[in-house]
Amino acid sequence: MPASWSSTREHAVRADLDVTVDLVRGLLAEQHPDLADRTLRVAANGWDNVMLRLGDDLAVRVPRREIAAHLVEHEQQWLPVLAPRLPVAVPVAVRVGRPSPTLRYPWSWSVVPWTAGVRATDVPVERRRRIARPLAAFHRALHVPAPSGAPVNPFRSAPLPTRGTALRGRVERGIVPDGEQVLSLWARLVEAPAWHGPPLWIHGDPHPGNLVLADDDAGSGRGGLAAVVDFGDMTAGDPATDLAAAWLVLDAAGREAYRDTLADRYPPGDPVWVRARGWALSMSTSMLESGLENAWVYRMGEESLVRVLADT
Repeated sequence: MPASWSSTREHAVRADLDVTVDLVRGLLAEQHPDLADRTLRVAANGWDNVMLRLGDDLAVRVPRREIAAHLVEHEQQWLPVLAPRLPVAVPVAVRVGRPSPTLRYPWSWSVVPWTAGVRATDVPVERRRRIARPLAAFHRALHVPAPSGAPVNPFRSAPLPTRGTALRGRVERGIVPDGEQVLSLWARLVEAPAWHGPPLWIHGDPHPGNLVLADDDAGSGRGGLAAVVDFGDMTAGDPATDLAAAWLVLDAAGREAYRDTLADRYPPGDPVWVRARGWALSMSTSMLESGLENAWVYRMGEESLVRVLADT
């Protein structure tokens, strides 16, 4: 699994706990001893989690902040339910880890499959056009009515206008370039009619760092969508949250293919696309803020914002 497992907020805050190879090997020896002798190395340090590669075909996802432990539990509970309906690989836990009083580790953690590939952020946007239709197929399959017990995420399941205060604050603090244009566009997009359908399952974090492309896509552009990862923000709500991928991930040609694939579900002129662009605007400015301490995140936000502002 490439560094796409790492949150977009990588290294932005201090961890609540230091997750080391020795700690994780101890957790494996205690709870899954048949895996404890495999090679183990840190693959990515994220805002919320540390990802370690375990042997050739597995990875261990271990929260380093208390808030992330609950998100891992959401994945453990719901990904086995969702995975059979999805057309691409997702990180369903093959082993579940629990708190260890002996090792003074207080949270749940997971052993998941390792997916070989490259994150979409490391592929030029022109080459991502290859995944426009597979990504649309993923969202089509995911966006079904969610049960009442689906995870609650106030940052993703809330109506789009609730993101206005944070966006305006970023502009006022000088974090966002083209601030006047951003605010003018936001004022138009936020007027779109709200979602009145049932709450649908949504991934909640549709940026290119959470998409794994087949290895050959790194050079040839012939690869496909190998996996969608990091369901920590999964919740139920407006599908526009995920459709923001049209701008966060794709260029104009890819966006056309993505929207065309979903036209029978979300036809042209449906206000869901206006809200989706609004979510993309909000998320791209958030990446600029988070990316102040991480260059690739800032670049992802900067490039996404250009696409959002340039669209017509």
